[in-house]
Amino acid sequence: MTIYFCSNGRRFHAAKIFVALSVAVSAHLAHGQPARLGPSQLDQVVSRIALYPDPLLAQVLAASSYWDQIPEAATWAQQHSYLTGETLAQAIRQDNLNWDPSVIALLPFPSVLQMMAQDPAWTQQLGQAVLTQRAEVMDAVQRMRKKAKEFGYLQSNNYMTVNEDQGYIEILPEAPGVIYVPTYDPLVVFAHPAHGLVIGGAIQFGAGITIGGWFAPWGWASPRLLWPSHAIVIDRPWVRGWVGREAYAHPYFHPWVRAVGPRVERHEIHRR
Repeated sequence: MTIYFCSNGRRFHAAKIFVALSVAVSAHLAHGQPARLGPSQLDQVVSRIALYPDPLLAQVLAASSYWDQIPEAATWAQQHSYLTGETLAQAIRQDNLNWDPSVIALLPFPSVLQMMAQDPAWTQQLGQAVLTQRAEVMDAVQRMRKKAKEFGYLQSNNYMTVNEDQGYIEILPEAPGVIYVPTYDPLVVFAHPAHGLVIGGAIQFGAGITIGGWFAPWGWASPRLLWPSHAIVIDRPWVRGWVGREAYAHPYFHPWVRAVGPRVERHEIHRR
């Protein structure tokens, strides 16, 4: 074993130095950013949500960064799945839910929250990528949309409008304020159609979900994605990142107001 001498004459071993450095590096990694994902990995991560309408996708991307809140929210959504519209918004207020508004914004979509809750590893991976590689995540969504469009699966219909401008594919609700959640098999819609396959049935839609002004406090005033600048906009640009994520406070046009005992607290600071 190699032995070194300090200027004061004391001995120390190389092995001890290695152990100390390893501990320091491990501690740094534990608190540092997660490993970056490559393009093919990101394509796989976003494949199950890439064909969501842009307003819903914006909310999913933001909410995934609060992956620890998703399971409880999914349970609440399932328990209240019989409520819609203004009645659902009233129930959200009455229960004084303490989740980030981006998570609350998905309560009208129990199937989406259930999908995220059933695969927590995927949800966390997506959320971490959104916090550390937002531009690459959005590029991956575009790559998958272009595949689905090239193979004939992604088309405008009675549920959504597909626009392509400046090389970016935008998916918007056909009827403003009414969102249909698409269901599809990524292994089908992002691959060349098999012989005899009916392309028109590859993407299915459930009942339309009306998002009115009742849900404005949770970022439903004008959520959208600005593809050229890789920006997520939920009322205002959503800029939460890995550093400082615990204290990030997103500025909403209509901040969520939570009742706290006899007084009212403005929910403008959202913590994990």
